[in-house]
Amino acid sequence: MADLFATIAANYKTVGLTVPSKTAYVAVDPALYSGGWTGTYANKKTFKITVSNVTGFRAKVHYQSEGTSKYQDVLIKDGGFRVGDTKFTLTGSKKALIKNVVTDPSSGQTFLDQAYAALTS
Repeated sequence: MADLFATIAANYKTVGLTVPSKTAYVAVDPALYSGGWTGTYANKKTFKITVSNVTGFRAKVHYQSEGTSKYQDVLIKDGGFRVGDTKFTLTGSKKALIKNVVTDPSSGQTFLDQAYAALTS
């Protein structure tokens, strides 16, 4: 029974990081998102996010970071989107804030890794 509550508590913490939006989905400018976004987390791990086929508020995204590779169709809303445990938020011209929830495999603890990305291509 304790394991059940631990699982619920861990998920509640993760879900609690998300603030629901009451705005509608609207078409975005593909030039703002399309291309390769690169950056480096504080622990020196590099990442690349490739955004393609931006149509309306939909896009195809590929996230890569040292051993992790995720492909996903995303919906762009409020200047950002999610790919798995990673949140992409456009912050300015050719700049974005990347927030990634990481789980330590040895302890099971989660932490938020964040970095800025620049549009490179």
